[in-house]
Amino acid sequence: MQVATGELTILDDLSLEIAQGSSVAIVGQSGSGKTTLLSILAGLDTATSGKVWFAGSDLSALDEDGRANLRKEYVGFVFQTFQLLSSLSALENVILPAELRGDKDAEERAAECLRRVGLGERMHHYPAKLSGGEQQRVALARAFVVGPKVLFADEPTGNLDTRTGHKIIDLMFKLHRDFDSTLVLVTHDKSLAACCDDTHELELGQLVP
Repeated sequence: MQVATGELTILDDLSLEIAQGSSVAIVGQSGSGKTTLLSILAGLDTATSGKVWFAGSDLSALDEDGRANLRKEYVGFVFQTFQLLSSLSALENVILPAELRGDKDAEERAAECLRRVGLGERMHHYPAKLSGGEQQRVALARAFVVGPKVLFADEPTGNLDTRTGHKIIDLMFKLHRDFDSTLVLVTHDKSLAACCDDTHELELGQLVP
């Protein structure tokens, strides 16, 4: 990455393989490169060198539209800040990615996902009327409504209290198993990382051996 003072290396000489259906935690201190790595793995950002193979495609060989189409087909996201659209109800937020993909049963599937996360009675509420834990449940339903092959989660409990965070994590891992998805989790919480099949630690942009 180019900055005013020259070139800044965020990730350096990093090689990582993630098996389909597994759960993997990426841990490290703030500034270690965790979120950058997640963004590159998901095709949200591109690396200046190297390759990322995802679902049989080299992300570096795809343009922005190509990467977006791959995400639309295979990927779900859960973020620390929920990223819900305030002008849409819980149901409408969950419907959106399925509609963008052209799914004919988008509303039916969205309603079912909300019921699975315990929000069957709250699906017509807007985000401002939902607690933080409920908003993250909506975000989980939105992530899984397309049946993603991979779920990318970036500090999914960062804005929640400990008790609510544990409930969200239990729910996320249950959905991960139910949908047979691959889970890639970025966290600074090593107790949360311990729930995953594998843990990779980043330090100054490199994997710790």
